[in-house]
Amino acid sequence: MRLTIPVVKVLSALLAEPDAPRYGLDLMRLTGLPSGTLYPVLHRLRAAGWLAADWEEIDPVAAGRPARRYYRLTGEGIRAGRLALAELRALAPAQRPHEGGAGPAGAPAW
Repeated sequence: MRLTIPVVKVLSALLAEPDAPRYGLDLMRLTGLPSGTLYPVLHRLRAAGWLAADWEEIDPVAAGRPARRYYRLTGEGIRAGRLALAELRALAPAQRPHEGGAGPAGAPAW
């Protein structure tokens, strides 16, 4: 899986609560990604076996809205996603506080 910024955002959102099912609008709010970026990422994660998707079982007329498609990381997705994000963090340069001490130790000072 190629870790683009949108993929990292989606994985981070899903890994924050790996057992919580998420639907598209929920993920768009959590990641700040538009639907045209989010859904291709979800498709790639599903194709890689990292993500499962199931339709909500509701009566759309009674609910007053269409059924939602819920996404959840698979066991492989949780394992591989955590590993990929950890490797990415290990590659990031160490952040140093601003010389003026504007932030807590280890926090970016911007």
